[in-house]
Amino acid sequence: MARHNMAELGPGNGGCAESVERPHYHGHRKRLRERFLSAGADCLPDYELLELVLFLAQPRGDMKPLAKRLIDRFGNFAEVISADPHALAEIDGVGESALAALKIVQAGSHRLLRQRILNRPVIASWRDLLDYCRASMGFEKREQFRVLFLDRKNMIIADELMQQGTVDQTPVYPREVIRRALELHASALIMVHNHPSGDPTPSRADIEMTKEVQSAGKALGIALHDHVVIGRDDHASFKSLGLL
Repeated sequence: MARHNMAELGPGNGGCAESVERPHYHGHRKRLRERFLSAGADCLPDYELLELVLFLAQPRGDMKPLAKRLIDRFGNFAEVISADPHALAEIDGVGESALAALKIVQAGSHRLLRQRILNRPVIASWRDLLDYCRASMGFEKREQFRVLFLDRKNMIIADELMQQGTVDQTPVYPREVIRRALELHASALIMVHNHPSGDPTPSRADIEMTKEVQSAGKALGIALHDHVVIGRDDHASFKSLGLL
């Protein structure tokens, strides 16, 4: 009678399931989810938070190598989910499901931050406003220009992306800004744009355009409360700088 090593026998052959060698990541997903649910996201490094997101896209397999490749390439969790889809797709292991999961997280964060500021006085939600602007514009590779339209109680009634430009320039037409304010019956404005270079220091063109909008609005009873420039890690407020 032939003899068999028990480790070679599968469950169907009378062997023990425990004898089959398990992947090194066996149980890792469950432990990581439990740690997240019990201690929160702050206890996890960026690559582990990314793993949790990637678990939603890939029902099986070890996501740690892919999560670490993404961090190595883009720098941190925020940079990964904000990265250009084409750049993400270049990373080995990022397929359609992983890309969708990352972009869903980004879209969810934007919507959460946006809903915190709409229909609230800007004075009470200034920090949330800056967080929203940085999340929605701070990682963009092209310059964007958006306007927050306010009512008489300084409540945000509309948030509109009005222009997109090249890497370092967005064409802004003051008359279009004021025309839209009149259509919305807005009493005041806050203008926001990003500097893809990362440096939020206002340029001479920024200052001149701001003065044009301020002058045009003043003639029609529309106040310009501030113009905020968003950089990668910081921001500049025209009002705080004494430019308004």
